[in-house]
Amino acid sequence: MHFIDLNCDLGESYGSYKIGNDKEVLKHISSANIACGYHAGDHNVMMETVYLAKKHNVKIGAHPGFPDIPGFGRREMNLSPKEIYNLVLYQIGALAAITQVQGVKLVHVKPHGALYNMASASRSIAEAIAQAVTDFDSRLILFGLSGSELIQAGKAKGLVTADEVFVDRTYQPNGTLTSRSEQNSMIHDRKFAVNRMIRMVKEGKVTAADGTDIKIKADTICVHGDEPAALDLILALKDAFTKEEILIRKCWSE
Repeated sequence: MHFIDLNCDLGESYGSYKIGNDKEVLKHISSANIACGYHAGDHNVMMETVYLAKKHNVKIGAHPGFPDIPGFGRREMNLSPKEIYNLVLYQIGALAAITQVQGVKLVHVKPHGALYNMASASRSIAEAIAQAVTDFDSRLILFGLSGSELIQAGKAKGLVTADEVFVDRTYQPNGTLTSRSEQNSMIHDRKFAVNRMIRMVKEGKVTAADGTDIKIKADTICVHGDEPAALDLILALKDAFTKEEILIRKCWSE
């Protein structure tokens, strides 16, 4: 029997603009990364998403990103480590206030978009994020790209870390995600994506964009909630995992 956490980036609606199918997705995942108002989401959306996560017993995580709603947090920003520390701490605190009044626990932190990708390669950015998490609550779990600088920085701070893999993204030979600016960055073939994920979980391997196999550690799988096919992909994963004796659950100690 294998175990895997299934997470989704949620709460990314804003005002009257609606994105994703959060109500249905939350019935099928084990962890939710909730936008904290900088790249997406707002106070009303955060409150509603935490309520729904609580209703479905889904573990709640903060999903801090760059303050860039027009770019959905996917554009790089040239900020100092101190500025990154401050913006991450601010966003964790915002979501923590909402979880507190609803009587649920904040379990993890996962950076979003460009911030996530930059932290995967830059130790100084990774350390700023890890320090913010540590200073806020060292019991929080830090999600990061599998084997990345963010994972290493979290471990160096004594945090519990979760190596994250992506069902709908392609990988480079060095283990990084293919840039969204490249045509082959996204995987749209559902069967291919599911079979590739089974191999990651059971064998610890994935085929990179150049055709070579690389080793990869999978603690948690991300499905992007803003993708139109997110719910169908999650359902396909659950069906395949049942047949392969892969159990979806949070598989690290808090």
